[in-house]
Amino acid sequence: MTAIYKKELRTYFNTITGYIFLGFFVAITGIYFMINNMSTGSLNYADTLAGSLMLFWILIPVLTMRLFAEEARQKTDQLLFTSPVGIWGVVLGKFFAAVSLFVTGVLITGIFPFVLSRFGTIAVGETINVMFGYVIMGCALISVGIFISALTDNQIVAAVATFAALFVLFMIDSFTAEMPITASASLVFVAALIIIFAFILYSSGKNVLLSVIFAVIAIACEVGIYFLNPSVYDGLISKFFGWFSMITRFENFYAGVFSLADTVYYISFAFVFVYLTVNIIEKRRWS
Repeated sequence: MTAIYKKELRTYFNTITGYIFLGFFVAITGIYFMINNMSTGSLNYADTLAGSLMLFWILIPVLTMRLFAEEARQKTDQLLFTSPVGIWGVVLGKFFAAVSLFVTGVLITGIFPFVLSRFGTIAVGETINVMFGYVIMGCALISVGIFISALTDNQIVAAVATFAALFVLFMIDSFTAEMPITASASLVFVAALIIIFAFILYSSGKNVLLSVIFAVIAIACEVGIYFLNPSVYDGLISKFFGWFSMITRFENFYAGVFSLADTVYYISFAFVFVYLTVNIIEKRRWS
């Protein structure tokens, strides 16, 4: 893993990608810093990071689009698959390289609070807390970009698809507000989720009987709960999608409150997409 990590990190700076990322990230966050602090007279670094969240839409695709897509295009991925590192080592090496470049950008902007400290007192604990939340949120989004990059051999497709995925994740609160809240709509939605999970179960084990049994039992339980207590399903669709909200979970860090639940969510989110990436690469390796 270390060899892959060093190789990817060098590649960022042997090409223009790393410099574009750091330059653009620091420049835009610097502009937000000036607008939110210098011009208004406030002393809040959290506003700078919160205002630059939309940068993720552009910068994460740039950071991750090449990682696997370029390897697949050049057919050098076969060399990785046959290396002694192992698929987990390859994926984690690339993931941590992207995370390291991202964290470097955040640390550079960490100079901003020291600038503010010349004009007043800075809440050090709150500043560290919001930086931590910003970093782990970025790690979760980087894992999405790496997963999408593993699905294609075209960097542009990977970048556009990652942009679209991040857009959905960021706009999920707006989408949630438009979701139906009736119990019957939630019943149909849960049934659809059960069918999707049954299909995933079949794809993993190729066992039709097991998948069908799971789907029948799960839907029977769902319908039973509906008739016993239909209020359980009220607004369930909104609650389901709201649970995935990236912005809502960042709000605690922005407010200076360390949230263990949100920390676990971001880390788990990143782990799931890294795991999915490993599975995609494993299937490609043996295909």
